[in-house]
Amino acid sequence: MVANVGERSILIVEDEKVIADTLAQILTANGYDVRLAYSAEDATSIVSEWSPELAIVDVMLPKMNGIELALYLRKETSGCHILLFSGQPSVEGLIQKARSEGHDFEILAKPVHPTVMLNAISALPCTKSSACCGPE
Repeated sequence: MVANVGERSILIVEDEKVIADTLAQILTANGYDVRLAYSAEDATSIVSEWSPELAIVDVMLPKMNGIELALYLRKETSGCHILLFSGQPSVEGLIQKARSEGHDFEILAKPVHPTVMLNAISALPCTKSSACCGPE
């Protein structure tokens, strides 16, 4: 596994509970401060009281899709990175539409090996004054 430098706050938004819970266990075991949302609605409620440094969002969520949620999170949270993931090839149209509107998101294909996910997270620049950013 990849070692985490300091604690980073991560919101996982995934409607498949087994995937969400497993990812949360992996990230928590690697020192991350993790909160879970099983729907976009749960995620919007969580970020009204807590601002994560990173949101890992499934693209195919019921009601509000992951891209709509990602746009909401960018607007409502300060400096939150968005990492999308999906096992559905049909999301490419949603991604292209977002890009054509000037929104660019990193997307990982499911299933994601834990090392790939941890490497993607550790490669993101730190945006908050947490231990992961190093001394100020």
